Amino acid sequence: MDLKIKDLAELLSVSEKTIRRWLSEGKIPAYKLESQYRFSRIEIENWMMSCKLKQEPGSFTPYPQEEQIYPATDEGDEEADPVRAGVQQFSLYRAVYRGGVFTHILGDTKEEIIKSTMKLIAPRLGLDSDVLSDLLLDRERLMPTALNHGIGVPHTREFLIQGPFDMIFVVYPQKPIEYGALDGEPVHTLFFLFASGDKRHLHLLAKLAHLSSKSPSLEILRTKPSKEKLLEYLKEWETKVCCSKN
Repeated sequence: MDLKIKDLAELLSVSEKTIRRWLSEGKIPAYKLESQYRFSRIEIENWMMSCKLKQEPGSFTPYPQEEQIYPATDEGDEEADPVRAGVQQFSLYRAVYRGGVFTHILGDTKEEIIKSTMKLIAPRLGLDSDVLSDLLLDRERLMPTALNHGIGVPHTREFLIQGPFDMIFVVYPQKPIEYGALDGEPVHTLFFLFASGDKRHLHLLAKLAHLSSKSPSLEILRTKPSKEKLLEYLKEWETKVCCSKN
């Protein structure tokens, strides 16, 4: 899927002016089609997942530290669509609510954890666990889906779930596992991401990257909170993120 500047700005909740500045500074992958910039989902996805380690927790590094991911409008830009903002405000909360939280998943390797988890998740999606495991592992071979500080976001390269809703399954391995993270930290929390559209996929991935850059979020996740407690935290976090723009 090709994205335009406007599409990407909406997904990442920054202004179009910010996207253009990143382009001029060579900070974001893009190509030109008939003199217009275009972005591919897989390149933007890889970009978001490989830029985290340039700063400490507290900021999502593709975005300069003085900017906020939700949202960052620049003077002179059009105001964000309030309807769209309302729909996206609790997108992470809703996806986890529709998914679930699984604790003490057994496995000593990335492959074992993924296969063990898919035996629980695949029936919820109406899919074969082996097929879904293979799709997830294919993505891992392309590039590890670990973020920084013990967080991973396993997802597939092309597969999208059928239906109007997104689902995120939060998994706490029984013990942290090596996941190929650039910072070398083993992963203690996995967000298995299944979106119903490319744009929703990138939007949720950006939110998870932002969430995992915050020290309070990392502290909460290390306690392996229940679904109820995690949802309570996510709702409060997304509320603060939304209100911070006002």
